[in-house]
Amino acid sequence: MRIGIDLGGTKIEVIALSNEGQELFRKRTDTPRFDYQQTLQAIAGLVHDAETATGETATGETGTVGVGIPGTLSPVTGRVKNANSVWLNGQPFDADLSALLQREVRVANDANCLAVSEAVDGAGAGFPVVFAVIIGTGCGAGIALNGQVHSGGNGVAGEWGHNPLPWQDEADRLFKGMADCYCGKQGCTELFISGTGFMADYTALTGEVCKGAEIIRRLSQGDLPAEQVMVNYEQRLAKALGQVVNMLDPDVIVLGGGMSNVDRLYQTVPALMRSRVFGGECDTPIRKAVHGDSSGVRGAAWLWPKA
Repeated sequence: MRIGIDLGGTKIEVIALSNEGQELFRKRTDTPRFDYQQTLQAIAGLVHDAETATGETATGETGTVGVGIPGTLSPVTGRVKNANSVWLNGQPFDADLSALLQREVRVANDANCLAVSEAVDGAGAGFPVVFAVIIGTGCGAGIALNGQVHSGGNGVAGEWGHNPLPWQDEADRLFKGMADCYCGKQGCTELFISGTGFMADYTALTGEVCKGAEIIRRLSQGDLPAEQVMVNYEQRLAKALGQVVNMLDPDVIVLGGGMSNVDRLYQTVPALMRSRVFGGECDTPIRKAVHGDSSGVRGAAWLWPKA
């Protein structure tokens, strides 16, 4: 049995999968924010609940455990870095959790877990190179090669959201002034193509604060500012993904997160990408994540591949 943990800033989710990928158990609990030791204990409690519910505890057997985190493990120090759940940063998370659970625990960035999940049995199944994007509150991405995480020598492969948005035009240069990125840099792709950036663009155009779902609703009713903001968003997403094709040329791009539910993106963005790809040719498919919000936790479980 494989156990996956999705460690988020507000909730922790556990899933138990059979060796064939069938869901056996799922549960969520609140994240003990800013308390590292309580976070470890909460994860251990969820693993215990999963093994008890599936009968593993009664037989004395244990499941494999994989964890997706909103950061990465430094190959230099072995400690967490780049986590927006800041109480994890600087901690030997995998070593501490392995000791607590008395077994090896595998840890990966949550976007890499999305990539693995979709590569194993989702929208990227059958593709050797999967680039998976999270476009929600923030913006991140992960890479799966032959169904396994590719994190890179520095542990930051796929951190495409913290590169400057390429080919910026006048509208982009004006828009990026809304805020500096939390990473300390300016002009990061995340500022433009996250759901937060989508909402900020609408506010900049209209002076009105609206949630993304409301902007999409207005778009369906012919609201002109909503249409302009969506056109801006499509152009920016096409620029960012065109740059990915130029550098990685993945076999498929999978979109997850709240903005991935905007169906029109799958019709408009592929055509817009072509002019951004060297040579003007691009047939890279863009697909919606099959497992949706469950991809991260499923991918964490699949950090232990099939034997």
